Amino acid sequence: MVRRLSWVLALVIVAVSGALMGLLGGGDSAEQSPVPVPAGAESARADAARAQFPGGDLVPVILVVSRGDGAALTPADLEAADQARQRMLAVAGASGPPAQVSEDRRAAVAVVPLQADLSGFALNDQVKALRAAAVEGLPADVRAEVTGGPAFGADIADSFSGANLTLLIVTAAVVALLLIITYRSPVLWLAPLLVIGFADRVGAVVGSAVAEAVGMTPDGSTSGITSVLVFGAGTNYALLLISRYREELGRNPSHQDALDAAVRRAGPAIIASNATVVLALLTLLLASSPSTRSLGVQAASGLLVAAVFVLLVLPPLLGVFGRKLFWPFIPQVGDRALTDSGIWHRVAAAVARRPAQVAVVSIGALALLCTGLFSTPLGLSQTEQFRVQAESVDGFDTLAAHFPSGLTDPTQVIAATDRAAEVQRAIEDTPGVVSVAPAGTAPNGLSQWSVVLAGAPASDEAFDTIDGLRNSVHQVDADGLVGGSDAKARDAATAAGHDRAVVVPAILAVVLLVLYGLLRSALAPLILVAVTVLSALAALGLGGWASVHVFGFPALDNTAPLFAFLFLVALGVDYTIFLVTRAREETPEHGTRDGIIRAVSATGAVISSAGIVLAAVFCVLGVLPLIVLTQLGIIVGLGILLDTFLVRTVIIPALFTLIGPRIWWPALQSGDHGGRKGGRHRAR
Repeated sequence: MVRRLSWVLALVIVAVSGALMGLLGGGDSAEQSPVPVPAGAESARADAARAQFPGGDLVPVILVVSRGDGAALTPADLEAADQARQRMLAVAGASGPPAQVSEDRRAAVAVVPLQADLSGFALNDQVKALRAAAVEGLPADVRAEVTGGPAFGADIADSFSGANLTLLIVTAAVVALLLIITYRSPVLWLAPLLVIGFADRVGAVVGSAVAEAVGMTPDGSTSGITSVLVFGAGTNYALLLISRYREELGRNPSHQDALDAAVRRAGPAIIASNATVVLALLTLLLASSPSTRSLGVQAASGLLVAAVFVLLVLPPLLGVFGRKLFWPFIPQVGDRALTDSGIWHRVAAAVARRPAQVAVVSIGALALLCTGLFSTPLGLSQTEQFRVQAESVDGFDTLAAHFPSGLTDPTQVIAATDRAAEVQRAIEDTPGVVSVAPAGTAPNGLSQWSVVLAGAPASDEAFDTIDGLRNSVHQVDADGLVGGSDAKARDAATAAGHDRAVVVPAILAVVLLVLYGLLRSALAPLILVAVTVLSALAALGLGGWASVHVFGFPALDNTAPLFAFLFLVALGVDYTIFLVTRAREETPEHGTRDGIIRAVSATGAVISSAGIVLAAVFCVLGVLPLIVLTQLGIIVGLGILLDTFLVRTVIIPALFTLIGPRIWWPALQSGDHGGRKGGRHRAR
């Protein structure tokens, strides 16, 4: 009866999931650009205020014309550039000033106004139309490039077009390959892959729908990360369940009884692991960056879906095929238990013989890797975001090579008209300001100025000038606003710093609470979290160093440390829970030392397999076009491997052996010498 109900429940879940996918659809979130700046940031408020000015509902698309051979533009080239400008204006349905020619006569630039409210598909289509108009009939030796803020947004959205499908295909292929290697079966891998693949699609739809329902802004990067998390964590859960199922088949003649026992014993660990990661992801709601907040909601929803499918849909599917699913290595009753043999048993026993030396050397190695953080620069400019070629970046580089910095993308200052003279003097007196020009007034009593900065875009010099400019303007008009691209980059960096300061402690608090609730031990959760944090910092140091010095990226993106730390701590605790729940199960009968050895023996294969799968899945993020996602894949991939093969296999067993029974106090108490006695458990 129970098994029939499990099948009914699984079919209901699949049917409801299919209906949700049909009703909600996929949406267009994957084509949206990330939104790193909070709505309350000064640059965002400046954008809102600009809408009150004539033409404030427009944003500039910049046409840059140059020769392919780098020579000076001829009169015929300039005529062709003007014709390209007119064609773009016709497509945009707007008017604009004539083109400007650089002092070296090697480039011309023109501004084409575009509606500021365009985004997603509409923005991408419009920019594509403008680019097509620019190159139509252009001489072969003349090059036209379209750049500016809207072009950057369109290129980001366009780069994700089809990229998430590629991510899905590559991820599924990697998982399938590793599952085949893990199980050494031509058929077993199909069951978890089909279930997790379907869960991923359901999780993507549900996650985007939930995020949009609560006012979040899903985008291509958050969708890609969510897919990786669902595949990675879902595979972890499936590996743990199937590993325990295989173990129980060696004890039970009935495969159904073995499956029931596996679900009962692995289920709590899976639920605890899932709850930890979900709660850790929900701490991202404390972040100020809209994209970061959206990721928290999307990924948490996706992982809940993954856990439901693994616990409620996968078991009935496994039960249909029974032992034959493991062919050709079918487990038989009486097979030697993993807890008493195998390579992981030998490794754990070797660690337990010299726990102090092993702990000191291993922890010292992690501490050494942490030093890589001190030599890793932080912060990517707008032109450094792409891992692939983008016309907006190429055009910006051409622009910067022939025109003064900030000329075509000036900073905007908005302040009260009745203080216009004082505001302009304050702007002019700010160090780092090259020029300032009035840019119109609004009916609501506000005036606007265009300010050209000396510093390169998104550089430390530009950020210092933005800070100084805001200070100067606010002294004259407390409600004055400083906006523009450099101001947005400054606010994005500030938001990222705020998010790290707020979210990281929240993540640690959540993980500690879950471990205290699970283990009911005073010391064990503190030890486990401390080691996990050290491992995460080591991965950040190693991965950050590798990103800059091996892969050649200019710096770590502002959001990379937070996301990497979150995933490393939350997912690392997954393996911790798998290990320590098994150790806690073994300790009453075998004692602390032998209990942790048996736990490593039993879970070593599944944790190492899961770690390799998860690391490989995160590395797949490299198929996506943004450098931050590639960096995230590098850091988390390396960190998962460190966590799998060093922390879980070596450091935690060494520390548990050193500390002894006190590690479990007060949940398990020492002093007994045989099984259960007087309601107390032996934990020596």
